[in-house]
Amino acid sequence: MRPRILIVGGGYVGMYTALRLQRRLRPGEAEITVIDADSYMTYQPFLPEAAAGNLEPRHVVVPLRRVLKRCTILNGWVTRIDTAGRFVEFSPRRGDPRRVEYDLLVVAPGSISRTLPIPGLAEYGIGFKTVEEAIALRNHVLAQLDLAASVTEESIRREALTFVFVGGGYAGVEALAELEDMARDACRYFPTIEPGDMKWYLIEATDRILPEVGPEMGRWTLEQLRARGIDVRLGTRLESVKDGHVVLDDGTEFDAATLVWTAGVKPHPVVRSGDLPIDDKGRVKATAFLTVDGRENVFTAGDCAAVPDLTKPGRLTAPNAQHAVRQTKVLAGNVVATLRQEPLRQYRHAYAGSVASLGLRKGVAQIYGRELRGPLAWFVHRTYHLSRVPTVNRKVRVLVDWTLALFFRRDIVALGALTHPRQEFEYAARES
Repeated sequence: MRPRILIVGGGYVGMYTALRLQRRLRPGEAEITVIDADSYMTYQPFLPEAAAGNLEPRHVVVPLRRVLKRCTILNGWVTRIDTAGRFVEFSPRRGDPRRVEYDLLVVAPGSISRTLPIPGLAEYGIGFKTVEEAIALRNHVLAQLDLAASVTEESIRREALTFVFVGGGYAGVEALAELEDMARDACRYFPTIEPGDMKWYLIEATDRILPEVGPEMGRWTLEQLRARGIDVRLGTRLESVKDGHVVLDDGTEFDAATLVWTAGVKPHPVVRSGDLPIDDKGRVKATAFLTVDGRENVFTAGDCAAVPDLTKPGRLTAPNAQHAVRQTKVLAGNVVATLRQEPLRQYRHAYAGSVASLGLRKGVAQIYGRELRGPLAWFVHRTYHLSRVPTVNRKVRVLVDWTLALFFRRDIVALGALTHPRQEFEYAARES
């Protein structure tokens, strides 16, 4: 019987691990199964550009069945991981749950948004981790411009044109910068709306934004955002957003139709569903070999894993895309080495730098200690992520999108009905 490799999670770590395994393993050497709720992998660094209309949303996702031709793809949810019994409990979207057994297990479900018990947040906020959220946010922002241009009540107009982003890390800054850039560009088609009529807020609990690019670049980014009229509040927390009324702990209160929550992530809760060793932050305890501490033939990597950083003794690797990209190489190699009873290799990361987009032809970067800003940083950002997005198919499609954007303006159509596609039919049915 062939060894059974089970990969929990079809995100960047899960998909790329499976892709490397099917390339490196000999035909018939092992069976590979991937379980994920979705049938595609989302390249999350491109979500801000998809939200801003620079990229077609379908081009930032990779269909698992098309890429992983030698793997079995199961769509549904893992509800429990039992490493002692070497199985997981799997629930498809419909039908009875069942056990999926394995010989080698890769735990890579990634992360979900880390929320807080803030009144109104669950009902009113929107995250920014999935392509569905990015599309919904784009449609929502454009719909608010449509609303503001169509009403005479100043209170409704002011609320519609107020946009709040909570979290000053990569996700928050890039999403805010790209959408503000898109909305500013869209104002040319709304004679009654000036860019200055819109109010954009960035709320950050710490005293800096974009800590990944260093203090100086973080301060430069802060200056650039404020120069664009964006109200950046450092050392400030969101206290309430009940019924769309935003309350900050500095005493500021106002109404807003849009609140985007990007204040961090936490490991996917499935890692706590069984007998995996978990640290105080809910991550799977891992070794430098990307094996799960104290578990035989169980591997982990990515946002859900507490991986030791061998370049900084006593610290763990950060849950970011740069580590996920590099960990998959070591992870897949160690799975193959385990099958072939060869020595495992440790994951050692050499910091390359960080890049961030701040809108069209605007960016900030720190590459091997060198700081870049403006159009050059934006170009480096695009070049780096184009090289990292999986498959030649997606690379070409992304490049075509960018090329077309050089000659044509962004679309400003809000397809809000995508969220409720049966609404028009249900109305017709009621009227019949």
